Amino acid sequence: MRFYPILIQLRKKAESMFLYQPSSGYRYNSDSIFLYDFIQEFKPKGELLDIGCGVGIISLLLGRDFPLKITAIDKQRDAVTYAERNYLLNAIDANVYHMDITKELPEGEYDYIVSNPPFYAPSVRQSEDISLNISRYSHHMPIASLISAVKKLLKPRGYFIFCYDSKQSDIVLEELRKAKLNPELLRCVHPKIDRDAKIVMISARKNSNAMLKISPPLIVFDKDGEYTAEAKEAFKKAGTHSIKGDL
Repeated sequence: MRFYPILIQLRKKAESMFLYQPSSGYRYNSDSIFLYDFIQEFKPKGELLDIGCGVGIISLLLGRDFPLKITAIDKQRDAVTYAERNYLLNAIDANVYHMDITKELPEGEYDYIVSNPPFYAPSVRQSEDISLNISRYSHHMPIASLISAVKKLLKPRGYFIFCYDSKQSDIVLEELRKAKLNPELLRCVHPKIDRDAKIVMISARKNSNAMLKISPPLIVFDKDGEYTAEAKEAFKKAGTHSIKGDL
């Protein structure tokens, strides 16, 4: 695919956001949009780290909306290439690194750490596509390893905001408490009102003693299979437009 100069010139920050994505392999989905919507309620500011940034979707949207100094990392070099291009395209300043959080840590401490990590259990049938496999399955970034790294990187009173497989919520909450990262807010995302939750979004905080609050669920589709008003509003706020092509 040819990348036309008009698309890659630096632009003023705007409501709409254009993102290059690979024509095959892992691409961001609604989980990232709903997580962005969850995070933006905290009005983040200061230093933010995006772990497993992929094409950069979450920190791009947050960087557009809030005064943040962004660092983003991903263990896949191709993902870093896309993220760098997308930050440039949308005139968002960010430091992007090819890095495996289970083996090395970025420098500094952060006010906010956000992540949409791989969370499918390795026991389920796995994709043979290497990029998809790394992006989806938890053995590439075990939750205990992720939380251990986050604990070392968060500033005192810093926030860790992320999503995970709802069926593994007990494991996640146990690991957070072991690391003394107190879960303060939890919200489940359900495909429909009568369906089990698919993902859980969690905000945890370092050096916090707050009681856990569970928000009303986010329902994605109504009984007719149409997006609910809340889901539509999340997509509208994000304002993303994908450009598929290989860099």
